[in-house]
Amino acid sequence: MQLNALLDDTGRQHAELIALSIDPPALLQKMARQIAARGGEPTFTFLSDSGHRVIDRYGLLNEQSPGWPHPTTYVIDRKGIVRWKSTEINYKIRPTNQMVMDALGKLER
Repeated sequence: MQLNALLDDTGRQHAELIALSIDPPALLQKMARQIAARGGEPTFTFLSDSGHRVIDRYGLLNEQSPGWPHPTTYVIDRKGIVRWKSTEINYKIRPTNQMVMDALGKLER
């Protein structure tokens, strides 16, 4: 999934993308700079969960790779209700932009 390409300007009026990572804030800033160097500022927000508060709360910890979560994508509505979720065991497999857009299209605006 290419987060920078997921939402156009109209889509960003109705949705917000957040990338949650176990990496510390300094490393996330470095990643944001690398993305910017390859073609523009990130169109999403990076958040650090280096203390695993969110990962543990949602049960995403990968027992096969201690300390690392399973890659997961959520679509959460404006009321905070999870309306769609994709969790993969293989970190190389991610939902497509179209899968996420289909889930976003089902939300009430």
